[in-house]
Amino acid sequence: MVILLKIKYSSQKLENICTDAKKASKYFGGNQLLVVALLSKINALKNAETLKDIIALPTMHFHSLKNKGKRNNLLGFYAIDIKGRTEPWRLILQPLNEDETPNLSKQIEDIKMTKIIFVEEVSKHYE
Repeated sequence: MVILLKIKYSSQKLENICTDAKKASKYFGGNQLLVVALLSKINALKNAETLKDIIALPTMHFHSLKNKGKRNNLLGFYAIDIKGRTEPWRLILQPLNEDETPNLSKQIEDIKMTKIIFVEEVSKHYE
């Protein structure tokens, strides 16, 4: 039996946005292209065995976040572009260890083996 990536969300509201097309549509102001893109990214995460499966997909543009401006400490946080590099929307997540503590490793090989992720937010880049 294959165990798939486990997804935890920062709030019930965020989980609803990421899993319910109607709620996602309201969040994105009716932009159905963003709704489809978000739900497809979440679906890809749900069907991955480890984060390695996601990192390997160029369309995800999985990348680490860096501290810029007024943002809090972003060590251990990563982003996936929702609709592509030219769009500002992204899914911010944090890999978790098996005990569900943040995986703060700077080694990409450690990050690739992650089986649990914490979705922090869906947001516009630099907002």
